[in-house]
Amino acid sequence: MGVLTHLSLFVTDLDHTLVGDDESLERLNQVLDRYRQDLGTKIVYATGRSRASYQELTKTRSLLAPDALIAAVGTEIYMGNVQTPEPEWVKKLSVNWHRDRIVEIASRFADLELQPSAEQRPFKVSYYLSPSVAAAVVQQIQELLAHSSLDAEVIYSGSRDLDILPSKGDKGTAVQFLRERWQIAPEQAVVCGDSGNDISLFKYGRERGIIVGNAQSELRLWHELHPIDYHYLAVAEYAAGISEGLKYFQFVE
Repeated sequence: MGVLTHLSLFVTDLDHTLVGDDESLERLNQVLDRYRQDLGTKIVYATGRSRASYQELTKTRSLLAPDALIAAVGTEIYMGNVQTPEPEWVKKLSVNWHRDRIVEIASRFADLELQPSAEQRPFKVSYYLSPSVAAAVVQQIQELLAHSSLDAEVIYSGSRDLDILPSKGDKGTAVQFLRERWQIAPEQAVVCGDSGNDISLFKYGRERGIIVGNAQSELRLWHELHPIDYHYLAVAEYAAGISEGLKYFQFVE
Protein backbone atom coordinates (compact mmCIF):
# COMPACT_ATOMS: atom_id res chain seq x y z
CA MET A 1 0.00 0.00 0.00
CA GLY A 2 1.40 3.40 -1.03
CA VAL A 3 1.11 6.66 0.83
CA LEU A 4 -2.54 7.68 1.28
CA THR A 5 -3.78 10.84 -0.40
CA HIS A 6 -5.15 13.48 1.97
CA LEU A 7 -8.94 13.61 1.57
CA SER A 8 -9.87 17.28 2.05
CA LEU A 9 -13.27 17.36 0.35
CA PHE A 10 -15.87 14.59 0.01
CA VAL A 11 -18.90 15.34 -2.18
CA THR A 12 -21.69 12.89 -2.87
CA ASP A 13 -25.16 12.65 -4.30
CA LEU A 14 -27.67 11.15 -1.86
CA ASP A 15 -30.41 8.99 -3.39
CA HIS A 16 -29.07 5.77 -4.94
CA THR A 17 -25.47 6.92 -4.36
CA LEU A 18 -24.74 7.42 -0.68
CA VAL A 19 -28.20 6.19 0.32
CA GLY A 20 -29.50 2.78 -0.73
CA ASP A 21 -27.88 0.24 1.58
CA ASP A 22 -27.95 1.03 5.28
CA GLU A 23 -25.11 -1.29 6.32
CA SER A 24 -22.58 0.05 3.83
CA LEU A 25 -23.74 3.60 4.63
CA GLU A 26 -23.02 3.09 8.32
CA ARG A 27 -19.53 1.73 7.60
CA LEU A 28 -18.75 4.66 5.31
CA ASN A 29 -20.11 7.14 7.85
CA GLN A 30 -17.66 5.83 10.43
CA VAL A 31 -14.74 6.39 8.06
CA LEU A 32 -15.87 9.86 7.04
CA ASP A 33 -16.55 10.94 10.61
CA ARG A 34 -13.07 9.84 11.64
CA TYR A 35 -11.49 11.63 8.68
CA ARG A 36 -13.38 14.82 9.47
CA GLN A 37 -12.17 14.73 13.06
CA ASP A 38 -8.57 13.75 12.28
CA LEU A 39 -7.97 15.49 8.92
CA GLY A 40 -10.59 18.22 8.79
CA THR A 41 -12.28 16.62 5.76
CA LYS A 42 -15.21 18.68 4.46
CA ILE A 43 -18.39 16.70 3.76
CA VAL A 44 -20.85 18.00 1.17
CA TYR A 45 -24.11 16.50 -0.09
CA ALA A 46 -25.10 17.40 -3.66
CA THR A 47 -28.70 16.42 -4.25
CA GLY A 48 -31.64 17.06 -6.52
CA ARG A 49 -33.78 17.33 -3.42
CA SER A 50 -34.89 20.63 -1.93
CA ARG A 51 -33.56 21.48 1.52
CA ALA A 52 -36.93 20.53 3.05
CA SER A 53 -36.91 17.17 1.25
CA TYR A 54 -33.33 16.57 2.41
CA GLN A 55 -34.40 17.20 5.99
CA GLU A 56 -37.17 14.63 5.58
CA LEU A 57 -34.57 12.11 4.40
CA THR A 58 -32.47 12.67 7.53
CA LYS A 59 -35.41 11.42 9.62
CA THR A 60 -35.24 7.98 8.03
CA ARG A 61 -31.55 7.60 7.14
CA SER A 62 -28.43 7.99 9.25
CA LEU A 63 -26.54 10.86 7.63
CA LEU A 64 -23.63 12.85 8.99
CA ALA A 65 -24.29 16.57 9.26
CA PRO A 66 -22.68 18.12 6.16
CA ASP A 67 -20.39 21.14 6.08
CA ALA A 68 -22.48 22.33 3.14
CA LEU A 69 -25.60 21.17 1.33
CA ILE A 70 -25.90 21.61 -2.43
CA ALA A 71 -29.63 21.28 -3.07
CA ALA A 72 -32.10 21.53 -5.96
CA VAL A 73 -29.65 20.07 -8.53
CA GLY A 74 -26.99 22.64 -7.65
CA THR A 75 -29.11 25.80 -7.69
CA GLU A 76 -29.01 26.29 -3.91
CA ILE A 77 -26.10 26.09 -1.47
CA TYR A 78 -26.55 26.04 2.30
CA MET A 79 -23.46 26.50 4.45
CA GLY A 80 -23.38 24.52 7.69
CA ASN A 81 -26.51 25.14 9.74
CA VAL A 82 -27.49 28.32 7.87
CA GLN A 83 -31.10 27.98 6.72
CA THR A 84 -30.99 30.51 3.88
CA PRO A 85 -29.22 30.00 0.53
CA GLU A 86 -25.66 31.26 0.16
CA PRO A 87 -26.14 34.87 -1.07
CA GLU A 88 -23.07 34.97 -3.32
CA TRP A 89 -24.32 31.88 -5.17
CA VAL A 90 -27.79 33.42 -5.52
CA LYS A 91 -26.22 36.52 -7.03
CA LYS A 92 -24.26 34.47 -9.56
CA LEU A 93 -27.33 32.52 -10.69
CA SER A 94 -29.54 35.59 -10.97
CA VAL A 95 -27.63 36.92 -13.99
CA ASN A 96 -29.77 36.53 -17.14
CA TRP A 97 -32.16 34.09 -15.44
CA HIS A 98 -35.75 34.63 -16.59
CA ARG A 99 -37.86 31.93 -15.00
CA ASP A 100 -41.22 33.08 -16.42
CA ARG A 101 -39.92 33.01 -20.00
CA ILE A 102 -38.51 29.52 -19.47
CA VAL A 103 -41.83 28.26 -18.11
CA GLU A 104 -43.59 29.74 -21.14
CA ILE A 105 -41.25 27.96 -23.55
CA ALA A 106 -41.62 24.65 -21.72
CA SER A 107 -45.42 24.98 -21.75
CA ARG A 108 -45.33 24.49 -25.54
CA PHE A 109 -44.40 20.81 -25.08
CA ALA A 110 -47.34 18.54 -24.37
CA ASP A 111 -45.03 15.70 -23.31
CA LEU A 112 -43.79 17.68 -20.31
CA GLU A 113 -45.66 17.15 -17.04
CA LEU A 114 -45.00 19.77 -14.40
CA GLN A 115 -43.64 18.31 -11.16
CA PRO A 116 -45.34 19.19 -7.82
CA SER A 117 -44.91 22.71 -6.49
CA ALA A 118 -42.52 21.49 -3.80
CA GLU A 119 -40.03 20.60 -6.54
CA GLN A 120 -40.19 24.04 -8.19
CA ARG A 121 -37.46 26.34 -6.93
CA PRO A 122 -36.41 29.94 -7.73
CA PHE A 123 -33.64 28.70 -10.04
CA LYS A 124 -35.09 25.32 -11.03
CA VAL A 125 -38.08 24.43 -13.23
CA SER A 126 -38.88 20.71 -13.08
CA TYR A 127 -40.98 18.34 -15.19
CA TYR A 128 -41.57 14.64 -15.76
CA LEU A 129 -40.78 13.33 -19.23
CA SER A 130 -41.09 9.86 -20.74
CA PRO A 131 -37.77 8.36 -21.90
CA SER A 132 -39.40 7.38 -25.21
CA VAL A 133 -39.50 11.03 -26.31
CA ALA A 134 -36.79 12.49 -24.10
CA ALA A 135 -34.00 12.83 -26.66
CA ALA A 136 -36.12 14.79 -29.14
CA VAL A 137 -37.83 16.98 -26.55
CA VAL A 138 -34.60 17.86 -24.74
CA GLN A 139 -32.93 18.90 -28.00
CA GLN A 140 -35.90 21.04 -29.05
CA ILE A 141 -36.06 22.80 -25.67
CA GLN A 142 -32.34 23.48 -25.74
CA GLU A 143 -32.65 24.99 -29.22
CA LEU A 144 -35.56 27.21 -28.20
CA LEU A 145 -33.75 28.43 -25.09
CA ALA A 146 -30.65 29.26 -27.12
CA HIS A 147 -32.73 30.98 -29.82
CA SER A 148 -34.36 33.08 -27.09
CA SER A 149 -30.91 34.02 -25.69
CA LEU A 150 -31.76 32.44 -22.34
CA ASP A 151 -28.73 31.36 -20.30
CA ALA A 152 -30.15 28.00 -19.17
CA GLU A 153 -29.33 24.30 -19.37
CA VAL A 154 -31.56 21.25 -19.56
CA ILE A 155 -30.76 18.16 -17.46
CA TYR A 156 -32.55 14.84 -17.91
CA SER A 157 -31.98 12.08 -15.35
CA GLY A 158 -33.42 8.89 -13.96
CA SER A 159 -35.40 8.26 -17.16
CA ARG A 160 -38.02 10.60 -15.76
CA ASP A 161 -36.89 13.98 -14.43
CA LEU A 162 -36.22 17.02 -16.59
CA ASP A 163 -34.82 20.12 -14.89
CA ILE A 164 -34.11 23.52 -16.42
CA LEU A 165 -31.48 25.51 -14.51
CA PRO A 166 -29.21 28.50 -14.98
CA SER A 167 -26.33 27.34 -17.18
CA LYS A 168 -23.83 27.91 -14.40
CA GLY A 169 -26.05 26.57 -11.64
CA ASP A 170 -25.60 22.80 -11.66
CA LYS A 171 -24.01 20.49 -9.08
CA GLY A 172 -20.60 20.64 -10.72
CA THR A 173 -20.27 24.42 -10.70
CA ALA A 174 -21.54 24.49 -7.12
CA VAL A 175 -18.73 22.12 -6.13
CA GLN A 176 -16.17 24.37 -7.85
CA PHE A 177 -17.58 27.34 -5.94
CA LEU A 178 -17.12 25.58 -2.60
CA ARG A 179 -13.74 24.09 -3.42
CA GLU A 180 -12.37 27.48 -4.40
CA ARG A 181 -13.85 29.13 -1.32
CA TRP A 182 -12.21 26.53 0.91
CA GLN A 183 -9.00 26.59 -1.19
CA ILE A 184 -8.89 22.82 -1.64
CA ALA A 185 -6.81 21.25 -4.41
CA PRO A 186 -8.86 19.12 -6.83
CA GLU A 187 -6.51 16.17 -6.29
CA GLN A 188 -7.62 16.11 -2.64
CA ALA A 189 -11.33 16.11 -3.51
CA VAL A 190 -13.72 13.36 -4.58
CA VAL A 191 -17.20 13.52 -6.12
CA CYS A 192 -19.68 10.62 -6.24
CA GLY A 193 -22.85 10.08 -8.26
CA ASP A 194 -25.25 7.71 -10.01
CA SER A 195 -27.48 9.60 -12.49
CA GLY A 196 -27.75 12.19 -15.23
CA ASN A 197 -27.98 15.14 -12.89
CA ASP A 198 -24.61 14.05 -11.46
CA ILE A 199 -22.79 14.32 -14.80
CA SER A 200 -21.85 17.91 -14.03
CA LEU A 201 -19.96 16.70 -10.94
CA PHE A 202 -17.53 14.96 -13.29
CA LYS A 203 -17.32 17.59 -16.06
CA TYR A 204 -15.37 20.34 -14.35
CA GLY A 205 -11.97 20.44 -12.69
CA ARG A 206 -9.89 17.39 -11.82
CA GLU A 207 -11.64 16.07 -8.75
CA ARG A 208 -11.47 12.29 -8.38
CA GLY A 209 -14.82 10.88 -9.49
CA ILE A 210 -16.61 7.74 -8.29
CA ILE A 211 -19.57 6.35 -10.22
CA VAL A 212 -21.36 3.73 -8.12
CA GLY A 213 -22.06 0.29 -9.57
CA ASN A 214 -25.83 0.86 -9.71
CA ALA A 215 -25.45 4.01 -11.84
CA GLN A 216 -28.17 4.95 -14.31
CA SER A 217 -27.65 4.42 -18.04
CA GLU A 218 -27.25 8.12 -18.85
CA LEU A 219 -24.26 8.49 -16.51
CA ARG A 220 -22.72 5.21 -17.67
CA LEU A 221 -23.00 6.34 -21.29
CA TRP A 222 -21.40 9.69 -20.49
CA HIS A 223 -18.57 7.88 -18.72
CA GLU A 224 -18.01 5.63 -21.75
CA LEU A 225 -17.90 8.64 -24.07
CA HIS A 226 -15.57 10.61 -21.79
CA PRO A 227 -12.97 8.15 -20.44
CA ILE A 228 -10.78 9.92 -17.89
CA ASP A 229 -8.18 8.23 -15.70
CA TYR A 230 -9.27 10.08 -12.56
CA HIS A 231 -12.84 8.75 -12.83
CA TYR A 232 -13.69 5.30 -11.47
CA LEU A 233 -16.71 3.08 -12.21
CA ALA A 234 -17.25 0.90 -9.16
CA VAL A 235 -18.52 -2.67 -9.14
CA ALA A 236 -20.21 -2.37 -5.74
CA GLU A 237 -23.44 -0.42 -5.34
CA TYR A 238 -24.46 2.60 -3.22
CA ALA A 239 -22.14 3.49 -0.32
CA ALA A 240 -20.15 0.29 -0.82
CA GLY A 241 -19.30 1.56 -4.31
CA ILE A 242 -18.09 4.83 -2.81
CA SER A 243 -15.88 2.94 -0.35
CA GLU A 244 -14.50 0.89 -3.24
CA GLY A 245 -13.64 4.08 -5.12
CA LEU A 246 -12.01 5.71 -2.10
CA LYS A 247 -9.71 2.70 -1.83
CA TYR A 248 -8.98 2.80 -5.56
CA PHE A 249 -7.83 6.43 -5.30
CA GLN A 250 -5.92 5.62 -2.10
CA PHE A 251 -7.88 8.02 0.04
CA VAL A 252 -8.48 5.18 2.50
CA GLU A 253 -6.81 1.83 3.22
